[in-house]
Amino acid sequence: MWHHLIFSVIALFVIVHAVDRNNFKKCDQSAFCKRTRAIVPGQTPYVAQLDTFQVYGGVAKLNVLNTQSGVILALELHGLETNIVRLKVNELHPLKQRYEVPDVIIKDPRKQSWTIKNRDQQTVKVAMANDIDVVITKQPFRIDVIQLDDLIISVNARGLMSFEELRKRKGGVTGLVMGLADTVACGLVSVFGFLYNSDEGRGSWSNYCEAIRPKIPPKAEKEEKDENENKPDEENEGDENAAEEKQEKEDEEEPGMWEETFKTHKDHKPNGPSAVGLDFSFVNFDHVYGIPEHADSFALKTTTNTDPYRLYNLDVFEYELNNPMALYGAIPYMLAHNTERTIGLFWLNAAETWVDISSNTADRTLFGKMFDLVKGGGDIPQVDTHWFSESGIIDVFILLGPSPNQVFSQYASLTGTTSIPPLFAISYHQCRWNYNDEDDVKSVDANFDEYDIPVDVIWLDIEHTDGKRYMTWDKLKFPNPVEMQDQIASKGRKMVTIVDPHFKRDDNYFVYKKGKELGHFIKNHDGGDYDGWCWPGSSSWIDYTNPAAREWYASLFVDQYEGSTKNLFTWNDMNEPSVFNGPEVTIHKDAVHHNGWENRDVHNIYGMYMQMATAEGHVKRSGGTERPFVLSRAFFAGSQRYGAIWTGDNIADWDHLKASIPMLLSIGVAGLAFAGADVGGFFKNPEPELLTRWYQAAAYQPFFRAHAHLDTKRREPWLLPTQNMAIIRSAIRQRYALLPFWYTQFYISSLNGAPVMRPLWALFPTDENTFKTEDEFMIGNALLVHPVTSKGAAAVNVYFPGQDTIWYDVETYKTYIGLNFVSIPVTAEKIPVYQFGGSIIPKKERVRRCSSLGKDDPYTLVVALDKDYSAKGELYIDDGHSYEYKQNKFLYRSFVYKDNKLMSRKIDNNGNYATESTVERIIVIGLFDSPNTIHAIGQNSPMKNLEFTYNSQTKSVVIRKPELRLQDDWVIVLK
Repeated sequence: MWHHLIFSVIALFVIVHAVDRNNFKKCDQSAFCKRTRAIVPGQTPYVAQLDTFQVYGGVAKLNVLNTQSGVILALELHGLETNIVRLKVNELHPLKQRYEVPDVIIKDPRKQSWTIKNRDQQTVKVAMANDIDVVITKQPFRIDVIQLDDLIISVNARGLMSFEELRKRKGGVTGLVMGLADTVACGLVSVFGFLYNSDEGRGSWSNYCEAIRPKIPPKAEKEEKDENENKPDEENEGDENAAEEKQEKEDEEEPGMWEETFKTHKDHKPNGPSAVGLDFSFVNFDHVYGIPEHADSFALKTTTNTDPYRLYNLDVFEYELNNPMALYGAIPYMLAHNTERTIGLFWLNAAETWVDISSNTADRTLFGKMFDLVKGGGDIPQVDTHWFSESGIIDVFILLGPSPNQVFSQYASLTGTTSIPPLFAISYHQCRWNYNDEDDVKSVDANFDEYDIPVDVIWLDIEHTDGKRYMTWDKLKFPNPVEMQDQIASKGRKMVTIVDPHFKRDDNYFVYKKGKELGHFIKNHDGGDYDGWCWPGSSSWIDYTNPAAREWYASLFVDQYEGSTKNLFTWNDMNEPSVFNGPEVTIHKDAVHHNGWENRDVHNIYGMYMQMATAEGHVKRSGGTERPFVLSRAFFAGSQRYGAIWTGDNIADWDHLKASIPMLLSIGVAGLAFAGADVGGFFKNPEPELLTRWYQAAAYQPFFRAHAHLDTKRREPWLLPTQNMAIIRSAIRQRYALLPFWYTQFYISSLNGAPVMRPLWALFPTDENTFKTEDEFMIGNALLVHPVTSKGAAAVNVYFPGQDTIWYDVETYKTYIGLNFVSIPVTAEKIPVYQFGGSIIPKKERVRRCSSLGKDDPYTLVVALDKDYSAKGELYIDDGHSYEYKQNKFLYRSFVYKDNKLMSRKIDNNGNYATESTVERIIVIGLFDSPNTIHAIGQNSPMKNLEFTYNSQTKSVVIRKPELRLQDDWVIVLK
């Protein structure tokens, strides 16, 4: 009883209260962050030992000496194909293995050879293809990446590199015993070194013994000796005392090195301090982006007067905006962009990470900026970043572009692309915490039909289970789950249920019982199963970092999830993981995972592993034939391969609606294309206008799901005033009409890694007006969207990018010319969406209750002409749900309009897919004169004249019923 009472109090606190910053660490409350951020620029102790430099094909190696500790680091420089440089730094002889992140890099990147161009006592210069040079400077240690004589990025230019080597703890009885043992062992090595037959064995022990004795750097030791020989004895004696005092001071333990307390939570650190850090300077750049997830601006801000941006997966309720605090996901990947190039920096580390950002332009005072204007000049812009993680090694990929699309592709070559989702997954989803019972589900489903609103998926939150035991059903509320799913499926729809990573500690619960028997739960630092509190009460967490645990968990979806069907898919929530009574509402850092790694090493990758295992469970359930759909709240680099994510527990207010755009843009450029925000806001009750505008915005974002908290009022579309419901229905229908376009964009993303929802600068990289734009975005290369995100707005200020470009209002066909800001009047019904002149968009305009029912519906092609009267577009088709596209059962076609001809041709000749769909309508926008005749010539049909109408006001022609097959080549001629 007391346990249930305590849990109820905890749950009530979690649910009722908004974010309390005191529950989450700031940098000065994190020992390693405080230590690392306190490093003084320009005083680096690291020296490159250039005499150890060697090149083996695509790998250059050398040692780096820490002149303060005497510890030697091993540095590797990898030259990779497609303009990528990889930098790895580890201890040359660590006391134990340090964690290196597995399963994120999809394959060993192909290397290209280094060529030594210059070498002297102070520098080494090596080159790879595409005129890329890398210069390594000995002292102070620094690496510069140069292309065509332009310095692009500098490593350790500010001297902030740090690498806390693993060590034995000093002091105390344990430290004394271990110290004596080390001394005896090293003495024996010195005396009986001849017993070691291998140079490697002798070298390892010698380096270890060298590492544990007080250090005076070799060069400094010699210089000190030479200098002291010329001093009087008294002065030498004073220097010796001072040196001893200095060494004793250095040997003192700083707070938080071996254990750390936050509130009442103690973090044991058996391996001691192990943080790593490095600074990177982006030369000639003003703007950097990425490192999601944060509720902040798209163009990242300087942190000179704030905490750094934090990457540490956390469950943050009602998160604040404009804040560098950590949220649910962490992708340690940043992009820099200017008018000449785009580059990326991928910091492959799964531990808690902080990123400081400063800029010589953004941080300059107003007086300094005015002075620069008076002088008519100023410094070359530069963004300096400082990255530091609590553990692991330094493993960094520098992606050199130079174009935005090349950077997207380079990152995808490392971490993978977004998998093609099933068609239903990019349609509209209806969710709530919670639909009460089977009758409630049936009612919701029926009302979508009653009000003629399309929907593809109905979701169930935690209340559908038997006492929060996942993969079970409340037998009173959901006595016939299979029948319920089958009825939904009979209409072409799907269902989703929630499966969280915490499992109730109940020996009568099949998941917990078997997981305990197999030893698949995370352990405490003392070896027992980790026990924390979450929705079911006392819980254990599956260790998804363990491949065997992932395989077992995936098997549960095959035949042990009673009451599930092939039409039931999965939502992984709370997988940061969230632990109600844990430090910062998450798992203890000293919890132990597979192979003895601590949670501090693997924390940010845990949620990705759960989503990976869940997706694999779906695939196994279908015998490997069907694509999975898994939504995850936590994510990491590589999560794009396994499903969708959303931005977590947002709030029903206008500012959170605005914030959804920069948040999704940040996630998209970091490689995760399939993302969305809860429509309407998870917490609180949106007014009808806000909810309506949110639907309009989300209809043009990649993942489209309405969701709401248990304590909010019901807000299904038909419960709103009639006018609002009609507007929402129209927005959802617009989404469904554009599903062919959306599906094609996801396919293209699966090929090249480009985000589906992308910033304007991705298409207009030289247009500086786009660099900080975050209130509008592109879908693919064709649609510009500027959602209305202000209460009572009568107009929005839309920027149309691109010199001499033409943009068409998708409803009125009114034209706008690029490089212009235009005030656009808006009504309640208006969604400001514009088609790019030079693009062709495929649509399906027949209204269906779900996506699968429009499988064989005909297409409309909307051709928007540019100033040269040309346009192009693409269409991808497959069955929308299986893996048969991998056996070439697909169509990938291009449409090109040029010289008054519209042609359809195959892009990929390997693909073949039989479809009943035809082209039933073609709209050409931007024609200043009416054609006299229009005729079509099909691959398997004779030439025929086509019916058309011309509108002189909108400068558009509508071609009716060409009845051309999608799988055929054809041409339409306008004369």
